[in-house]
Amino acid sequence: MTIGIIWALVAGLMLGLYALPGKFTKDFKEENTWGLFFMLTMFAVPLLATVTLLKGTGQIYSDPAVKAVLPVMIVSSVLWGIGVMMWGKAIHHIGLSLGFSLFIGTVIFVGSVLPIGIGLYQGKGLPETAVLALILLGIVVVLGGVIFNGKAGLIRERDEAGKRKETDTPSGGKSMAAGILIAIVGGLLATGFNVAFTVGGAPLGAATAAAGNPAWMVSLAVMLVVFLSGGVIMAGYFGWQITSKKAWGSFKTPSFGVNFILIFIMAFFHYAASVGYGYGASLFELGPVVVYAIFNTTCLVVAVVSGIVTKEWIDASPKAKQALYAGLASMVIGVGILTTSQYIQFKKDASAPAVTSNPTNP
Repeated sequence: MTIGIIWALVAGLMLGLYALPGKFTKDFKEENTWGLFFMLTMFAVPLLATVTLLKGTGQIYSDPAVKAVLPVMIVSSVLWGIGVMMWGKAIHHIGLSLGFSLFIGTVIFVGSVLPIGIGLYQGKGLPETAVLALILLGIVVVLGGVIFNGKAGLIRERDEAGKRKETDTPSGGKSMAAGILIAIVGGLLATGFNVAFTVGGAPLGAATAAAGNPAWMVSLAVMLVVFLSGGVIMAGYFGWQITSKKAWGSFKTPSFGVNFILIFIMAFFHYAASVGYGYGASLFELGPVVVYAIFNTTCLVVAVVSGIVTKEWIDASPKAKQALYAGLASMVIGVGILTTSQYIQFKKDASAPAVTSNPTNP
């Protein structure tokens, strides 16, 4: 369990930092930056990593147990792809720190209970009463954090509107409200990532091991399905966006080489973070709950700090900053409660006689 938590922290750090290089691209429109990023992180990087590292790819995906779960994984991954695409749009509207806070808060709020629901569907029982009560309390506290962060964004918008007459990006209530809505809906859809992993982890883990791969490579096998499926949606969307806004010519800038390197770093960190999470979550049965919560919370903390360091909140009033910090603290406390509940369940399960193998770590 300790190794899984360490991987969650490292993966969350990478995911929290992945978008920063995009702030330093030159002569690219938003569609150029995110379009190239998604093409690299959804197709180029996963395919390169799989071809280079994973043995017996054909054997793995032709396994009957894997074929049985692929449809659910693909649909869930497509929903995740739509959610991540909306995440990028939310960051454009409301900034890095607030966009991350709302998106990740929603992901934690919904995603941490999804594995329990999937377990019920698969015939497993609910956690004991004390554990379930802690889970529900943690969800309420996390939701409070989401509300606080939304309030912080609205206050900041009013602060900035009062200090400048013109801005390149509309800062009216419509833009901020749209950004908040995009972040929350995107977070709901993005929980498809955890659904895909929870459903596919066991069969892909067994097939990956049978092909002679080390245990950590189950994450590569899962992420290939998730990223390729989600990437189809993003490729279509950004292809349309670049065409409709006549942005193809922006790729011809003399800064393309530097921009490509910056965006490739974004893609690598994003993919590596997902693989790191997947490996950490595969180490024990409750990993999709515990590791998922820690992973996303670490990402959120890093993102908020990054937004503050890059002066996104320089014009915000003390009241706006207080709301932001209160929201962040609330989500951290909520995830701590969720993690505690699952740790109690983990200790209870560990003390019980073993009757089956770990379904996520064959």
